Amino acid sequence: MLHWGEMGAVWGTNRSVGQIHALLYLSDRPLTAEDLAGTLGLARSNVSNSLKELQAWNLIRRVHVMGDRRDYFAAEADLWEMVTRIAEGRKTREIDPTLATLKACVAEADADRFMSDTARRRIAEMHDFVSAVDVWAGQMRRVPRSKLATLMRLGAAIVRYIPGRAAPKPEEVPEPVVEDASRPPGRAPP
Repeated sequence: MLHWGEMGAVWGTNRSVGQIHALLYLSDRPLTAEDLAGTLGLARSNVSNSLKELQAWNLIRRVHVMGDRRDYFAAEADLWEMVTRIAEGRKTREIDPTLATLKACVAEADADRFMSDTARRRIAEMHDFVSAVDVWAGQMRRVPRSKLATLMRLGAAIVRYIPGRAAPKPEEVPEPVVEDASRPPGRAPP
């Protein structure tokens, strides 16, 4: 949980958010805010704010336990779904505003007669690249998990299926690490 907290700090959240998410994800039952505060040694206010942030990312949900009026919390346990939600949240918070800013920069650059052609071209290229990545990511979100798992296993070898490109040499393609090729990564065996 400590390491998960450190990862959270690297990814732009605070350590407490990462630790709480780790504890909820690894727990086999829903936990209360008091459980979280006691287990992690965090202030109740810190836990409350962290829970709100995790709910805003749609990574945890509030659950009710029959006969108990307290709020319990459980993490999304499906790894694919969790990663998808994080990616969608980052797109909303980071990529969408970046695209809007780049679009405005392109318009300003086109209107600025003192800007060099090189600067204008590079701003447009940056906008086009980020836009292309955004469109590609949107298309990938609609691909079924089983197909995404296949794409992941193929890795760089996928280029052999693209017309007009030479297939990579076997030594250039790293071997993918897949526990069980019959199920998507992160999916528990039946």
